[in-house]
Order: sequence, then C-alpha cells, then structure tokens
Amino acid sequence: MRTNLTKKDLVNIIYMQIGFSKLMSEHLINEFFSLITLNLKKEKKLKLTKFGTFFVRLKKSRIGRNPKTKEDKIISERNVVLFKPSKEFKEYINSKNE
Repeated sequence: MRTNLTKKDLVNIIYMQIGFSKLMSEHLINEFFSLITLNLKKEKKLKLTKFGTFFVRLKKSRIGRNPKTKEDKIISERNVVLFKPSKEFKEYINSKNE
C-alpha cells in the first residue's frame, strides 16, 4: 500500500473488496467524512471504538516570528483537531506480527 492514502484509493478499495459501485463507494466515503466533520464541529469530540478519539481544542493567540524576515506577528486564536489513538490501536501498530 502507498504512503499517502487518498479518497480515490479508499473508493477503489471499497469497490474491489466489498463490490459496491464506484459511485456508491464515493458517496459512502464522502458521507463518512462529512459525519466525522459535522460531529466534531457540533460536539467537539468523536470517539471511534478500538481506533481512537478525535477532539477539538482551542489554541490561544500567540506571537509568532517569520523565520525569513524575523518579523513578529500575532497568530490568531483558532480551533485545532487532535487525535488520541486507542489502546488497541497502539498495540496493533506496535505489534511485531504483520
């Protein structure tokens, strides 16, 4: 498998392994990602059992520096999405068996 997995790759995997049409597979993937996005925006947290938890955290504004010009600039306050893998996911990634 490739290093970068795209939506197109996911659509093709569903098409080949499950047998849905490519159009149905694309709708499935798009709906899945939109559900994750909407839930994070609304609830600020999304837990996928045996995979991990996505959550939104507010980053406060701070002063940053442009490394090229050395100019100080204020970086505005914003929300960031973080991911904490589950215990099972960590164990799977760290297991020696393929």
